[in-house]
Amino acid sequence: MGVTGPPGPVMDRDEVDRALARLGAEHEAIETSLLALQDHAGRRLLEGASLTGVTQERWETADASITLLWAYFDAYTDALRSAREIRSRRRWSSREDLVELTELLRGDAVTVAGSTTAEANAPTLHGGSGKLSERFSLVTLVERMNELYATSLDMVVAADAVWSALPARIDLLAAELQRTRQLAHSVGVRPGEHPSGDDLERITRTLTALREQVISDPLAFWRRAQGSSAPGGGKPDTTSYDREARALEDVRREIDAVLTVRQDSEARLVRLRDVLSRADRTLAEARTARGEVLAKIAATEVPVVSGPPTVLQEQLATAAEYRRHAQWHRLSPLLESLEQKAEDELLRARESLTAVTQPLAVRAELRGRLDAYKAKVARHGLAEDPFLIERYDAARRMLWSAPCDLRVAEQAVLRYQHAAAELLGAPRVPQDRRGE
Repeated sequence: MGVTGPPGPVMDRDEVDRALARLGAEHEAIETSLLALQDHAGRRLLEGASLTGVTQERWETADASITLLWAYFDAYTDALRSAREIRSRRRWSSREDLVELTELLRGDAVTVAGSTTAEANAPTLHGGSGKLSERFSLVTLVERMNELYATSLDMVVAADAVWSALPARIDLLAAELQRTRQLAHSVGVRPGEHPSGDDLERITRTLTALREQVISDPLAFWRRAQGSSAPGGGKPDTTSYDREARALEDVRREIDAVLTVRQDSEARLVRLRDVLSRADRTLAEARTARGEVLAKIAATEVPVVSGPPTVLQEQLATAAEYRRHAQWHRLSPLLESLEQKAEDELLRARESLTAVTQPLAVRAELRGRLDAYKAKVARHGLAEDPFLIERYDAARRMLWSAPCDLRVAEQAVLRYQHAAAELLGAPRVPQDRRGE
């Protein structure tokens, strides 16, 4: 929509002809815009919809504005027709004709019934005047039409954009939700039995309510672009939809995990039994080793070896029961917990075996050290030295007797090392190796 020129003195024939040409082009542009607004899909939907909230309030105003727009356009059309009739009276317009045309084209010569204005209650009229009629210049009239058109089109475009975007996306998500519900039901994910089943119920309720709100109050889901004054400047607010889409994706991942459990549960149960069996065997070995240590090593504190935890075996039996009855939603978290606990139990058993057999490892190390020095002495031709033989026999008796006192045996090994070092001319070995 355009705007006519400013008021001025009496127009000549050329000015009148140019003004009428501009007005004709302007009239055609206004009519095209109004017809496009009248036929806009969003406007037709708004007319037939049961609206609520902010959309209902704004549509009442916009509908009144559109009605007023047509009243203004009719008055504008009448004024243009009158001007053309005056100009067509004679080829060379008289001064009286030019005065009349100047008043019509530039003065406040367009009358609009005040009742129409009052009934429309359009916000751009600043509350209306309450008069029986109002007079406008063509410039003012076009400005009013531009203002009403922009606000009406903005409202229609915004509502249509929301209706074009959100309901279809909600319907697609609802279809995906239905497929997910069927899959969830097949693997035992049901409301009241599994958190994901409860989530599916909540998402279903939320999507149903969201669709109803979008249909009845689309402008509640419209986010206007910052700093934009163009009609329809903005985009649909999909925050609620996106939140439910993410929630459904989380549920799908959970169901996929349950499906994976259904496919590989037997193999995982076999691995669990194997890990727990190895832990039991390791603990049994540790208990046997503890008895051996107590019998063969003197003055040593040996940690107590606990028995296998029965609770893990009970949980393993429960997992097998879940699998037998296809309770995959319960089996999935139980298997994950059991796998971690079984690995922890195997590690504990190995640590227990290491702690229990530590004295035997120390005795074995002392035996190896004693034999290594004996071989070194023999290589230097000192194997028959009586003093070394005496020291060696004393250390050997301590290490190969039961129970073995490791502290005394270590001192005996060190004495043999010192004696051998002195004979070989090597530096003396420190008396106490416990600080190494």
